Amino acid sequence: MEKRTEYNIWYWIMAFLAVIYIQSLISGWSSVAPISYSQFETYLDEGRVASITVRADRISGTFTDPIGGKTQFVTTVVDPALLERIDRSGVEITGMPENTFLGTLLSWVVPALVFFAVWMLLFRRFAERQGFGGFMQVGRSKAKVYMEKQTGVTFDDVAGVDEAKAELQEVVEFLKNPAEYGRLGAHIPKGVLLVGPPGTGKTLLARAVAGEAGVTFFSISGSEFVEMFVGVGAARVRDLFEQARKSAPAIIFIDELDALGRARASGQLSGGHDEREQTLNQLLTELDGFDPSSGIVLLAATNRPEILDPALLRAGRFDRQVLVDRPDKKGRIQILGVHMKKVKLADDVNAETIAALTPGFSGADLANLVNEAALLATRRKADAITMADFNNAIERIVAGLEKRNRVLNKREREVVAHHEMGHALVAMALPGVDPVHKVSIIPRGIGALGYTIQRPTEDRFLMTQSELENKIAVLLGGRAAEKIIFGHLSTGAADDLVKATDIARAMVAKYGMDGELGNVSYDTERAGFLGTGDQASWLNRRYSEATAERIDRKVRDVIDRVFQRTLALLEANRALLESSAQELLQRETLDEADLAAIREKVVPAEQALPAAASSSPSPAH
Repeated sequence: MEKRTEYNIWYWIMAFLAVIYIQSLISGWSSVAPISYSQFETYLDEGRVASITVRADRISGTFTDPIGGKTQFVTTVVDPALLERIDRSGVEITGMPENTFLGTLLSWVVPALVFFAVWMLLFRRFAERQGFGGFMQVGRSKAKVYMEKQTGVTFDDVAGVDEAKAELQEVVEFLKNPAEYGRLGAHIPKGVLLVGPPGTGKTLLARAVAGEAGVTFFSISGSEFVEMFVGVGAARVRDLFEQARKSAPAIIFIDELDALGRARASGQLSGGHDEREQTLNQLLTELDGFDPSSGIVLLAATNRPEILDPALLRAGRFDRQVLVDRPDKKGRIQILGVHMKKVKLADDVNAETIAALTPGFSGADLANLVNEAALLATRRKADAITMADFNNAIERIVAGLEKRNRVLNKREREVVAHHEMGHALVAMALPGVDPVHKVSIIPRGIGALGYTIQRPTEDRFLMTQSELENKIAVLLGGRAAEKIIFGHLSTGAADDLVKATDIARAMVAKYGMDGELGNVSYDTERAGFLGTGDQASWLNRRYSEATAERIDRKVRDVIDRVFQRTLALLEANRALLESSAQELLQRETLDEADLAAIREKVVPAEQALPAAASSSPSPAH
């Protein structure tokens, strides 16, 4: 990235004049002797005064010979008849005008100029800190410009998003050779919108396109268009496209487009979003106004495409949407390979094993994981990063930081140990459940007094009703263990109940998995791209109060039925629950090898539960 440092010539001129003035003052002070009036009369009578300059209230002059190293003197006027005595002595006399037009003018102008210069300097610094620059630069684009291949990123640095790379390869080929690519009449899309969750590499992909094509890359965030002055955003959009036209072929990249391109609401109060909408309108106009054959391509990224204005997404503007999703297991292996090249690894580190332990991790999460593992290895003075460091880093990211200083009393430790082993044993006994990787009663994060980590064997994109109920059973395993062993319930299962209820409600109201309610989806919630929907969607429900009551009852029936199955399953494994909980109390953490020995003793669900209880479909009425 080019960095330019601007110097104002007037600053140098003022500094030079100030230095000269200070030097003249210093030299003057070093050669002028302040004397009393009586000494002056003595020197005058002795003939040691060569010349005199008379002012209204003081006299200055030069000695015929230096006195005490001083060649000049200054004194005050006391005797009004002094001029006659000086005239008789034959000393040269010079008069100084005391009040001239130029002097008066300078006495007013110079202080004003100094004040104005200081004020402008302070205002400029304040304006730069506030982010809007000088008055003449308010409408200038704030895009960071990377010339040619200075982005330093190519497609080799991007892994795990092969489909997105293939889509963007066409953009690169067009920018490299537009004539050849358009020989059949095709033209490159005006705009390419990169859509995906945070941390999946959208910005990295855009910079890789610029690095591969070797063209000028303009990078700016959507929030940098709008400032405190009205009309600034539209002016910056115009300036950005004007700069891009001058530098064509070029790529314009707008990150976080949703900050600028949010859908315009109808019927809103005047003035609420006029500035942002004016900026959006200018962007729409620029998208219509430039010809893609000129070599300008607009890239944008967002993780909230559902809130963008439809006018942005129509054909002829952002013609192509490229999904940059979270990587699958193969993609995670590739991403880990990129980041692991930068660190020193031990021989036992296996990228495939780490990828299996990190389902749902984005590229940024994996980069953070490698860094956390490196920090842990550095902290223990190791020569290389081991697999244990990666396991600890995963636990730290997923479960939070260990809180060994959070001391639990004996009763609480027993409850937590049985709770966690309840989760683990239910997961071991049920078929098709992710295997348990680790169990611990060491507090982590904000509120976790213990944790049970399961490791998926593969990426799953579809789940059946029985698998969802098994997932609920694992969540309720800790609460069921407390009920069996202690005969009461605690607050430790609060988070488990929330997750279990969410799954049960989705089964009943969203997936149509209840025989009585039928194959109908009652969930009107429109989830966003990240899976988060409108929290007030229940206000817009399209079913009656009677149906709502039936849904609530069916959700409770699912939870109760699965909880009874979980109780029966743990009753069949009660001895193993108590013995493994005691072992967990002693060791605080059970790893995969310890859990493998326990798994061999577990009574599976098909043996522990009768056939009627183990069947998952709910009866139809």
